Amino acid sequence: MRGVLGFPVTPFRKDCALDLDALARNVDEMASYPFCALVAAGGTGEVYSLTPEEVEQVVRITVEAARGRMPVVAGTGYSAAMGADIARRAAKAGAECILALPPYYSNAPFEGVIDYYHAIGSATELPLMVYSRDWAVFTPGMVARLADKVPSLAFWKDGQGDARKYQRIMHAVGDRLAWLGGLGDDCVPAYFAVGVQAYTSSISNIAPRLSLALADAGMSRDFDRLDVLMQKYVHPLYALRDRVKGYEVAVMKAAMEILGMPAGPVRPPLVNCAAQDIADLRALMDVYADMTGVAAHSSSAAIS
Repeated sequence: MRGVLGFPVTPFRKDCALDLDALARNVDEMASYPFCALVAAGGTGEVYSLTPEEVEQVVRITVEAARGRMPVVAGTGYSAAMGADIARRAAKAGAECILALPPYYSNAPFEGVIDYYHAIGSATELPLMVYSRDWAVFTPGMVARLADKVPSLAFWKDGQGDARKYQRIMHAVGDRLAWLGGLGDDCVPAYFAVGVQAYTSSISNIAPRLSLALADAGMSRDFDRLDVLMQKYVHPLYALRDRVKGYEVAVMKAAMEILGMPAGPVRPPLVNCAAQDIADLRALMDVYADMTGVAAHSSSAAIS
C-alpha cells in the first residue's frame, strides 16, 4: 500500500437506516481513482454506530462496488469477542485486510490489549492493521512486542499525530510493519516527512484528485507544493471540522451532499452540521471546484 487509502463514509437515509445503494454508487466512483485501498466501516464510516450485521453488509457492498480495482480493508473493534466476530464476517464478505480500532475499555493493562489484538488477528487469515488512536497509545517497545505476539500484524495506522514519537516507533520496529498516516489529511506534511508510505484520507470522499495530489507531493518530498495545497484546501476544511466535536464525519457528509453525492445524516451520538456551518462549507466547496469539477452554489442542499 503506497499513496492513499480512501475512506468512504457510510451513507444513511433520513431515518438513519443504511443506504446501501448510495454506498455502492459512491464506492464505484471512488474506485475509479488510483487509491491503494478502500476502508469500509472505518472511523469515517461510523463503524461504532453499526451493528455487526451492518458492518458485514457495508463490507460486502464495498467489495462488490470496487470490483477488484483495489483491496478493501474492513474496520472492527469493541471487545475481543465482538471484534473477532466482525473480522470473520468481513473476511466472508470479501475484505482483504482487517483494521482494528481500539478496544472498548480505555484503561486496560497492556497484556489485555495484546490479547485483544491477538483475538482479532487470529480470527481470520487476513493481515491485521492496528489503528493507534484515542487511548490506544503505544511506545516503541510496546509496538515491537505486539508485532511479536500477533503474527498477522502487518500495518500500523497512526492516529495520535505525534510525529516525534511516531518516528521513534518506526525506527525501533523498522520494516517489520508498513507505516501509515491515519489522523487526517491535515497531517500529511508531518507524516511523509517522517517516512510513511501511505495515508488515510477522508477528503477522498469529496475530492479524490486532491487526496492523490497530497500523497504525490508528500512522497516526492515536495513541501512547497504541499504547503500550497494545505493552505488553499485542507486547513480551511479542517477549521470547519474543528468547530464541534465529531464534526470530522458530519462535515464530510454535508460536503458530499453539497456536491451532489448521497451521504445522509450521521448517527447519534454524532450531530449534523448547523445551518451556519453548512453555509460556510458551501462557500468553501466553491474553492474546491477546481478539484471536484462541481460548483457548490448550483448543487443540492446539504443535510441539516
